[in-house]
Amino acid sequence: MELNPAPDHAPQAGRPAPDLVVTGRRIVTPDGVRPGAVHIRDGRITAVEDTDTAPPAAPRIDAGDQYVLPGLIDSHVHFRTPGLTHKEDWEHGSRAAVTGGFTTVIDMPNTRPATNSPELLLAKADEIAGRSLVDHRFHIGLDPERPELLAELDPAVATSSKIFMAGHHTAPNVVRDFATLEKAFAAAAQGGVQLVLHAEDDELFSLLDGWWGAPGSYREYEARRPRSAGIVAVAKVLELVRRHGTKAHILHLSSAEEADLVCAARAAGLPVSFEVTGHHLAFTDEDTARLGARTRLSPSIRSRTDQERLWDAVREAQSATIGSDHAPHTIEEKTRSVQDSPPGLPGVQELAVGVWTGLCRRRRSQDNSDRAAELLARCLGSGPADLFELPGKGRIAPGADADLAFLDPGATWMMSAADVRSKCGWSAYEGWTFTGRITRTLRAGRTVWDLATGAYGAYDGRFLAGPAPEGDRRG
Repeated sequence: MELNPAPDHAPQAGRPAPDLVVTGRRIVTPDGVRPGAVHIRDGRITAVEDTDTAPPAAPRIDAGDQYVLPGLIDSHVHFRTPGLTHKEDWEHGSRAAVTGGFTTVIDMPNTRPATNSPELLLAKADEIAGRSLVDHRFHIGLDPERPELLAELDPAVATSSKIFMAGHHTAPNVVRDFATLEKAFAAAAQGGVQLVLHAEDDELFSLLDGWWGAPGSYREYEARRPRSAGIVAVAKVLELVRRHGTKAHILHLSSAEEADLVCAARAAGLPVSFEVTGHHLAFTDEDTARLGARTRLSPSIRSRTDQERLWDAVREAQSATIGSDHAPHTIEEKTRSVQDSPPGLPGVQELAVGVWTGLCRRRRSQDNSDRAAELLARCLGSGPADLFELPGKGRIAPGADADLAFLDPGATWMMSAADVRSKCGWSAYEGWTFTGRITRTLRAGRTVWDLATGAYGAYDGRFLAGPAPEGDRRG
């Protein structure tokens, strides 16, 4: 895969010559996988041509038989800036992202201070400026003392708000009472805000802990943080969506029952969707019993039956998004007692290749490779782009941002700690053999990661403001 000068062809009449042409036999477009040439100018895609169309005089990158995916979108990361940068920071998090093929992320609000006001969110954007390899947006945190603010949220600041219905080590402002939750749903509906929810019932956990006691070992962890808390919380969410018409997205959905509930609600016309995470697709409760803190998560990882139901949700296009829930902690933090070890693991770097590996292992016929690439482009591209109103993202099409990721579908490689780009320095996937590898990532038509050289590009990722009446207000 080389960057070569193009042959001396004249540009097509009426169209400016591109800055770059990306050619390949497996371009993943909204209409399917096809051979083609992607023309790029000023950071945007100007055309997707047939391979036999003579390209204008411009440098070219030939992807050969690799899949050329739209730059991937992770709508659920914790890059820990500000206040928790001893375990992750934006430079390291964005390196992990582009190494995994991601060019856009949406970051969560549970930092220090928590970004639960427009002023704090914009201050966070200013702090990140000049330090990011990826374009970015933020989910604003709900302030339980002022849920009515969602009715007046400026979409140029944020278009979505995170609600924690259960607490853990880094979760601020947990909403435990139904009255406050309902106020938030009503205000979000009025303001057109997309709610994203950690949907577990904290009161149920407290009730069980008062009877059983908190988990004392990882072998009993999943049973002490059971699916019933998720099912109860999802039922509450669906009732509030029914009452108010609020758009709600359930994060890191973990059980078969929850998936069935949300699918049934969507079939009934409710504006509700869900995310599956890479770690719930990759691991089971048996892994948590074996690996302990490395796969301690909230919600906890469940049974193999639940795992296969979530894979069905991916294959059948039921899940709107796949997220990494990239939530690094230091090794010291993760090796504390079961009571004190925080839930979470790094995952943005491993997400796309982990999903690709899982799809390949579950392939039902030998001709499904293109279908797997299309699923990857939907769940990590057009799905989050549509849900969170990210214009220009998630598609290889004229007018879109020139964000691309090259996937070598047959590459096999074993992950080690030396491969980890997250500041925390470890991965729950160490020792895994992956199928597929990201070899190059382009953002706005420029290479920001190249496996062959190990080089990163410019740290000039943009803050993506939401739609506003006066037009494009992106930084």
